[in-house]
Amino acid sequence: MTTPSLLLLLAITTLSSLPTLQSFALRPPTTRQLRLPHRPSSRSFSSFSGRHNRQPHLHRSSLRFAKPGDVDNGNDNDNDGTVDEYRNIATAFLSNFLQPQNTNRNGDNDDNDSGAPSATATATTTTARATSREILSKIDFQATKAPKMPIETLASILDRELYEKEWFVTGNVNPIYFDDKFKFQDPDVKVTGVEEYAKGVQKIFDQTTSRAQIISTLPSATAPNTITVTWRLSGRVNIGPSGLPIKPYICYTDFTIDEESGLIVFQEDRFDIPGWDILISALFPFLVGRVGFLREAAEEV
Repeated sequence: MTTPSLLLLLAITTLSSLPTLQSFALRPPTTRQLRLPHRPSSRSFSSFSGRHNRQPHLHRSSLRFAKPGDVDNGNDNDNDGTVDEYRNIATAFLSNFLQPQNTNRNGDNDDNDSGAPSATATATTTTARATSREILSKIDFQATKAPKMPIETLASILDRELYEKEWFVTGNVNPIYFDDKFKFQDPDVKVTGVEEYAKGVQKIFDQTTSRAQIISTLPSATAPNTITVTWRLSGRVNIGPSGLPIKPYICYTDFTIDEESGLIVFQEDRFDIPGWDILISALFPFLVGRVGFLREAAEEV
């Protein structure tokens, strides 16, 4: 058995000793070069409408893609994104250790019985989660769709909105660019519907630290009707009592554009490092840069 395999087995053994929490683990895309090292002012840009709308902006993370077969009990907090399929054993296993949305990193409930913040909940964590939920609640998933436009124009609009809102980790999507039949997949999961995708992303990523720094958004030179976004993922995921760090890496997101409507019907994320590298680096971050089989963290953009 190779060294990575042994460490992966140790990682699973370690996680299996943790208290089971809730559901799901997600992952990021690929490498390149960016612009600002921090998020710009929060503006939502809509080219076809010619308007700039002020919206709150922040770093995010905190999501729950429900397990296949979960039952909706009518509680909005439980309906945080449904996964159609877990695509590998590791992700299915890790889904058991996702933090409940009302739990902070110390394992404490953010709210006491009176509805007031608990003494151990930090102001940063509480504010980030409350703000992220508020932003998602204000997204109109039934909004009128954007008219069909040249793929170069759509790529430019998506580049600006993604750069400002970083919805790959915040979930703060703009539904007007997505077809009602939208589907998402990455090496870990498959999801149907842009609303389910947004809720899932917002829950899995720690909203106080996670970043999706956009490097480029361009029509594909090799695939027809496709826009490819290159971005750098960093921060933390809400897996385990204290969360797990993400070793920064590059992600590639391919948006498939419907030829008739001009809307996004499919999104597939690819990563520039293997899944076992992501997992081992999260569980044993002290090994990064010290062992040859683990890739270095992606450079700042």
